[in-house]
Amino acid sequence: MFSSGYAANLGVVTALSGPDTLVVSDAANHASLVDACRLSRAHVTVVPHDDPDAVDAVLATRTQQRAIVVTESVNSVDGGLAPLAALHAVCRSRGALLVVDEAHGLGVAGPGGSGLLAATGLAGADDVVATVTLSKSLGAQGGAVLGPAAVTAHLVDTARSFIFDTGLAPASVGAALAALRVLRAEPHRPGAVLRVAAALADAAGVPAPPSAVVAVVLGEPDVAVAAARRCAERGLRVGCFRPPSVPEGSSRLRLTARATVTDAELARVRTVLADVLAMAHA
Repeated sequence: MFSSGYAANLGVVTALSGPDTLVVSDAANHASLVDACRLSRAHVTVVPHDDPDAVDAVLATRTQQRAIVVTESVNSVDGGLAPLAALHAVCRSRGALLVVDEAHGLGVAGPGGSGLLAATGLAGADDVVATVTLSKSLGAQGGAVLGPAAVTAHLVDTARSFIFDTGLAPASVGAALAALRVLRAEPHRPGAVLRVAAALADAAGVPAPPSAVVAVVLGEPDVAVAAARRCAERGLRVGCFRPPSVPEGSSRLRLTARATVTDAELARVRTVLADVLAMAHA
């Protein structure tokens, strides 16, 4: 177990790469993957978001001995789903390893919330490595790496963010295990999350997402920050993404759905968002 999902991503990419490795990174990857690429000592190429053809073009001309493609299964900013089947097909044809961050997929996507890799039939593939965080849908702390035994054994011996970091507190591990048991015992919860996400999206006037992440793009940073502050003042706490987390002109609110939101709470969200977004768009 790593101390966080951030540390798990750092550990995987840096331990599996080096000067003889090409790392292909999605342009919209989370900061943990970006930092991992920067620390990897590998040759790093950033490709357009969700573009398997661009990945294929880069891999086709590589001169490095090894190659790794890194992506999020569910994008942490816009909630979109990565084309994992197409990416994996490219990786397999080019002899590359696919590393997938399932931070926002676990507990929401796939059968029983087992993740987008499971939904696409790639869980357990010998050329796929998944990272997960225990701090999103499981409500605990820490991170884990799922992959071939040879990979996980290598990480135990070489991943600096595992070896030189503090181990997880037993309470965090116990909380994560308890949450996993709830998820397995109550497989309806992922569907409930998506229904709540659709209701939140409707309240915000944006398309329903295929995940728990609802992005409400407002444009300039000051507009998004002011909207987030007004929401908080009325008892609705939302995320606020602005540069450098997102490109200029795309600052946004990020609402995150959970399975247990009640109809009364959704009605309150709808009222608050109607007022706040009317002011933001004025």
